[in-house]
Amino acid sequence: MAIRSDTSTPADIVTTLRQGIGRVSTEVIEEIQTRIPEYDRPEDELYIKVIRMAVEQAIYGFLDRIESPDAPWDPEPFRMIGRGEAAEGRNLEPLQTALRLGARVGWRRLTEIAEPLGLSPHSLYDLGEAIFVYLDQLADAAAEGFDEARARAAGEMERRRARLLDLLLTQPPPAHEAIADLAKAAAWRLPKTVACVALDDPHGACRRPALPPDVLAGLDRARPCLLVPDPRGQGQTLEIALRGAKAAFGPAVPLAGAATSLRWAEEALELSARGVLPRGVVRCADHMSTLLVFKDEELVSALAATRLAPLAHLRPTQQDRLAETLLAWLRYGRGAGEVAARLHVHPQTVRYRLRQLEELYGDQLADPDIRFELEIVLRARQALRT
Repeated sequence: MAIRSDTSTPADIVTTLRQGIGRVSTEVIEEIQTRIPEYDRPEDELYIKVIRMAVEQAIYGFLDRIESPDAPWDPEPFRMIGRGEAAEGRNLEPLQTALRLGARVGWRRLTEIAEPLGLSPHSLYDLGEAIFVYLDQLADAAAEGFDEARARAAGEMERRRARLLDLLLTQPPPAHEAIADLAKAAAWRLPKTVACVALDDPHGACRRPALPPDVLAGLDRARPCLLVPDPRGQGQTLEIALRGAKAAFGPAVPLAGAATSLRWAEEALELSARGVLPRGVVRCADHMSTLLVFKDEELVSALAATRLAPLAHLRPTQQDRLAETLLAWLRYGRGAGEVAARLHVHPQTVRYRLRQLEELYGDQLADPDIRFELEIVLRARQALRT
């Protein structure tokens, strides 16, 4: 910006201002350290030196622009300052306050020299406007550096957490010390228990859920999953976050058993996809018996071939009715009234079916081991048919 003056040239103004840079810098630093606690470190000589360097660099940069308005400006030093603020773990508010304080001190100095230099009100206005334009540019450069550093730090933290998730899901589990070291680097508190969530989103087509910050997310894995620390208190929050998704919550296990929780969750998700378990979000804890029954389907099928053989010669509809009645009888007791209520049929119908079953199975229904095996195969049959 060109500075208008009746008696002084921009070079005269800059020369006068350069002579007082040391005093102005000291005044700016004192003002900053008095008003901004984050920058008040009197015992840290290196930090004070860095602050003085930044203040003087800002003042010299402003004077250079007054002297040569068209000269190129390098914002990198102030991007670096923004990166430093991110590294200190602060937001940009203290830096922005410091910039405003520096501008105030600079304006005060300009008003002091305005009359000796013969600066007209127009010239003083031009200088004031130049200060605020420059202030905005410094703030923008610092914000760029700050955002860049935060993004880089977030990316690095995300990579560390991804490595931690890989480590936790390794079988056999690695040494606790290795997990603890990486967890510390990833700013992740080691929990007593964890639960894994298997997600049916292999191509990343679904929206990314808003997750609590301590949940380790493996959404880019070939088989997407989440690892939830201390899951008892987070279940409802996660169910809300996963609403509309296809997911299965594994059981809560000690930290070293994370891979086991994920394996159960993936098996539950597969059974959900087949219609054996409900669709949507399912919990292994609510379907443990079904998961156990379907753990080895070939074995269950072989058992079913033996235990359901007495029904094999009947028509499919008859098989279905008798299998349904037998399962209800095994689950809810031997009273016809209770079984009828569960099946929503007349008690006399149940009595007729039970007589048929007694004729088909004979003494087998009195054997508790056979009744146990029958319930296993009939539960599996019902789940598959459902």
